[in-house]
Amino acid sequence: MRIEIWSDVVCPWCYIGKRRMETALADFGHADEVEVVWRSFQLDPTAPRTGGERSAEMLAVKYGMSPEQVQQAQAQITETAAAEGLDYRLDETRHVNTVDAHRVIHLALAEGGPELQGRVKEALLAAYFTKARNVADPAVLREVAVDAGLDADRVDEVLASDEFATEVSADIEQARRYGATGVPFFVVDQKYGVSGAQPAEALAEVLTKAWEESRPSLSMVDGGGDVCGPEGCTP
Repeated sequence: MRIEIWSDVVCPWCYIGKRRMETALADFGHADEVEVVWRSFQLDPTAPRTGGERSAEMLAVKYGMSPEQVQQAQAQITETAAAEGLDYRLDETRHVNTVDAHRVIHLALAEGGPELQGRVKEALLAAYFTKARNVADPAVLREVAVDAGLDADRVDEVLASDEFATEVSADIEQARRYGATGVPFFVVDQKYGVSGAQPAEALAEVLTKAWEESRPSLSMVDGGGDVCGPEGCTP
């Protein structure tokens, strides 16, 4: 079974959603047969690719909120994240572009498959939300990606080019075709879509439903007929 997750590395609900999906998978009896692939989504493609303003300042302007309202909203999200074991530093994060981060995440998928991609995705989310690092800075991206297991030379090649930009754009276009207007957005076996950081219990229900429907079962009718088995045949 394949789970595709559209998310952005500067989306606070995406990291929370990641943890909740991990919780759902931890209790899923067939988790060893599940493949998780991360897909790109940009909350703001126009965000600066260098150091931007603080996220709180951007949110205040974008949504017409007072500094106090932004602080309250961020405090609520931080509390929710803490319940999932995440220590957010939202008041220190900055409004930055994530296209290069997504290209590095695609590099990880190409070089090491879903397992390496998952490590790089986790490392970038942690860098932004728990360390308040600038994930648009090439030096930061290189350090985080290499520490997570990517080859330094390949990371340099990607960051010095537009490699994987087409794949990032294709992910975003696919999300639009699915009707996703926000993230996280989960797609299970290209059949079930789940929008938002749903509780782990809700995600677990979708996993179970998708698994059962992908593997047809038989309704047995015992007609009492004669059979042969390992112990011999019915006399």
